[in-house]
Amino acid sequence: MIVTTTDSVEGKRVVAYLGVVSGEAVYGANVFRDIFASIRDVVGGRTGGYEQVLKDGKIAALEDMVEEARARGADAVVGTDLDYEQIGQSMLMVSANGTAVKLG
Repeated sequence: MIVTTTDSVEGKRVVAYLGVVSGEAVYGANVFRDIFASIRDVVGGRTGGYEQVLKDGKIAALEDMVEEARARGADAVVGTDLDYEQIGQSMLMVSANGTAVKLG
């Protein structure tokens, strides 16, 4: 399955638009990760725990979106967009959205 942020796939023609597809992943924050992130904020540097949560969320959201596109018979998802949102004080949501298409 081709997933792209562009509105087309080079060398291919979109023959059918199958609708908007999406995938979401919601993760709860870990109290120990929060404590270590706070310490890291004071001393400087990257917070690897949170970076991994973001990466895992992105992968899960994209996989869910692709699964929905496959169920619709799509060959690709174009116009893909990733959004990251904080929900309350301790939840992170990653969403992936795009348009499922059939290529010719």
